[in-house]
Amino acid sequence: MSISSEEVGRLAQLARLAIDDTHIQSTADSVGDILEMIDTLKRVDTSAVAPLSHPLDEAQRLRADEVSETNQRDAFQAIAPATEEGLYLVPRVIE
Repeated sequence: MSISSEEVGRLAQLARLAIDDTHIQSTADSVGDILEMIDTLKRVDTSAVAPLSHPLDEAQRLRADEVSETNQRDAFQAIAPATEEGLYLVPRVIE
């Protein structure tokens, strides 16, 4: 499959890519080569090929959920600009 230099120029404009006029033809040739390779790959019979394993099929080894730090909320809230009933008060950003 081939792609014209006009199509490459239009696609470059849509994608907001700056391609020099001197490089448009070489880019069109490269894109055409890639499209030909994709067509070749589509013609390969993969019906007898088993799918590869997927990383999401494996169970993740997780560490135990244990507290590793002491509660320092009072120390942090002592230096906060504004707190109330254990919560941090922040300025309203949505009206």
